[in-house]
Amino acid sequence: MRLLKLVPALAMSAICASSLIGTSVYAQAKQQFFPVLTGRTGPVAPNATPWANGHNDYMKLVNARGGINGVMTLIEECETAYDTARGVECYERLKSKHGGATVFQPLSTGITFALTEKIPADKIPMITSGYGRSDSADGTLFKWNFPLIGHYWVAGDTVLQHIGQKAGGMDKLKGKKIAVGYHDSPFGKELLPILQERAAQYGFTLQLLPIAAPGVEQKATWLQVRQQQPDYVIIQTWGVMTPTALKEAQAVGYPREKMFGTWWSGAEPDLKDVGMGAKGFSAVMMQHGAEPQSQVVKEILEKVHAKGQGTGPKEEVGSVLYMRGVIGAILAVEGVRAAQERFGKGKVMTGEQARWGYENLNLTQAKLDALGFKGVMRPVSTSCADHMGSAWARVHTWDGGKFVWSSDWLQADEQVIRPLVKVSADKYAAEKKMTRRTPADCQS
Repeated sequence: MRLLKLVPALAMSAICASSLIGTSVYAQAKQQFFPVLTGRTGPVAPNATPWANGHNDYMKLVNARGGINGVMTLIEECETAYDTARGVECYERLKSKHGGATVFQPLSTGITFALTEKIPADKIPMITSGYGRSDSADGTLFKWNFPLIGHYWVAGDTVLQHIGQKAGGMDKLKGKKIAVGYHDSPFGKELLPILQERAAQYGFTLQLLPIAAPGVEQKATWLQVRQQQPDYVIIQTWGVMTPTALKEAQAVGYPREKMFGTWWSGAEPDLKDVGMGAKGFSAVMMQHGAEPQSQVVKEILEKVHAKGQGTGPKEEVGSVLYMRGVIGAILAVEGVRAAQERFGKGKVMTGEQARWGYENLNLTQAKLDALGFKGVMRPVSTSCADHMGSAWARVHTWDGGKFVWSSDWLQADEQVIRPLVKVSADKYAAEKKMTRRTPADCQS
């Protein structure tokens, strides 16, 4: 399997023969290892590549700022091609390298499901922002999983809230038909429980349209849409599946203004080739969108790209999926910083210590603003019971050439979501013969 090895950013001038950067000047530097599971090849490459570039550039920026209280970040990639078996292989290959992995971010629900079985024994946390297991927000059962800033049920609920607002109120959805085109995999199916719960509550019907991966053949799906004429269409797609859906909608004459994507269905690579044909299509964004004017982007351009150390093309910096990688990196880093407050500032944290940091994350608005994320993120605060920490989202809409914000901040209704999380977590616990964590364990 191809491994792409990357480095502490401040050591770019000292590339050694082993291809890990960080020799001469930083040979003795303390390093915190952040493995990167990438999808630079395969059906999601146009989407997963900018995520990895954003993640890696922010890790380089952290080093340019002096590290995590002096501890330099170290990154190494392993290519999964969005394949679960390869993802597990990458995990096994990287988990013990460079003193041990701090945290994994698999960027795949299938890989997340597989690694959920492994990480408790290895004592390595996993961040799955916007994907993975929605029930893993329950930290009393999923000690090592962190769906920070939101999961599929947050995306589904906020999409429905936005549709409801456009209809004149959620009560106006009664009697409506909403079609759901979804990736026929754990990724796609994970969205359905919140939609089904809300359909029962508000009296609309769902037309479920599973789409086989990789999703380049959708003609039959969109013929069903043309025949059934749903009032709205929600798509839970990823990679090449999204532009295919938009092109097929255009072919059958379904209005893009009535189409709404979830978090993984609304980025520039999805729409740039569709152009004006996608005008009016909207997608929910958990916190960030495209953020080219943000302070953190300006600092990355100044301290990373201007020095010739950018991971990918300068033109993508600040785009939607690039920013998603940046957000993944800040969450990973700030969990370690939080752990250092307990276990020793300026020390390298183990995966187990970092896990405590992710469970006790307190990213206030002041902290986020100071790190360059003003206007990009809202506060994130986790606990033993809540491994998500935030349920805020916004919606952006494609104007034919770029995304523009089209909603105010929306907050998923946790009075609805929490019971769904508990029921699903309880089912998982029964299957795996697990018990909930004790108060003492929550303090550990």
